[in-house]
Amino acid sequence: MANIEKQRAIIDFTLSSLMRRKGKNAALLVVYTLVVTALASVMFFTKSIKTEAAAVLADAPELVVQRLVAGRHEMIPLSYVEKISSIRGIRAVRGRLWGYYYDPVFGSNYTLLVPRELTFGDGEAAVGSGVARSGLAEVGNIMPFRTYQGELFTLTVAQVLPSSTELVSADLVLLSSGDFRALFGVPENMATDLVAEVANPSEIPTITAKIVKLLPDTRPIARDEILRTYEAIFSWRSGILLAILSGALLAFFIFAWDKATGLSAEERREIGILKAIGWDVADVLMMKLWEGAALSLTAFVTGVLLAYLHVFAGGASLIVPVLKGWSVLYPSFRLTPSIDFMQLGILFFLTVIPYTVATIVPSWRAAIAAPDSVMRG
Repeated sequence: MANIEKQRAIIDFTLSSLMRRKGKNAALLVVYTLVVTALASVMFFTKSIKTEAAAVLADAPELVVQRLVAGRHEMIPLSYVEKISSIRGIRAVRGRLWGYYYDPVFGSNYTLLVPRELTFGDGEAAVGSGVARSGLAEVGNIMPFRTYQGELFTLTVAQVLPSSTELVSADLVLLSSGDFRALFGVPENMATDLVAEVANPSEIPTITAKIVKLLPDTRPIARDEILRTYEAIFSWRSGILLAILSGALLAFFIFAWDKATGLSAEERREIGILKAIGWDVADVLMMKLWEGAALSLTAFVTGVLLAYLHVFAGGASLIVPVLKGWSVLYPSFRLTPSIDFMQLGILFFLTVIPYTVATIVPSWRAAIAAPDSVMRG
């Protein structure tokens, strides 16, 4: 109990000491908090966008088969469907029609896709929320296109896809197979790629090898490979941003180290007075430890909370252009909170521990010296 009361008294004195130098400490706290906020924001956004990508790709085809000509993706003959279906372990194979269309009026790239099940007829389309915002495409409006021959081709907007799907449908235009072939000039016997359903996912590597052996001009792509690609892209982009922020982090470390290791004359006199009235070295070090912990923990907790609000309530507006990539049709969606506590722990040890420890060294040097020499110095 006596030890608890002693620690309480030391904490009370530490807080009053911090308040006496509130201007200097407030400046440090603001810089400290901003650095933690920036780093935590990148971590939160990267983890959440990876989680969102994994959730979206959970419904993606288990295996996509593309045809390569001279190392580039080309249309694939539908006759390949029968050949791939003959491989043991394949449950079903079907062709897909999809492509990209650049709208010069709005400067946007649309993804055109023929859905597996149509809810509208020829001459109609369903558009994503991003397309609706960019092209003013409300239900009943007409969207003009240019065919591969340069002729005018129009589609009537029959549906605007729900905003809840905007992460994957922001730039999407769904249309019928006939309209797609007429717009791009794709023959009836060709498809953009093939998608295959596999009975046993663990057999995908074996089935992939059989497809390549049977059809050497194809490239099978497993769903896991697509997911790893997305994770690599977001990890790379977050790494670039963290590398840029590392300059600010280094500047902060220099600033914090200078503040922590360079005791002012007032702080040295304070330690000398404490030693003179009976405080021992351990008490002085404990006071400085509480002081460093109070500043660093306050900055860390505040920075993490601000980063959480910035990413999950504010849409990560300050960092999202870098991490999402360049696009005219940015999807508008709210991220589901997803936190990597290991990364948060690393951030804690990189920001809190060094500063807290740095406050001990100069205080120890002042505490072991004679009180009169410390007060004179």
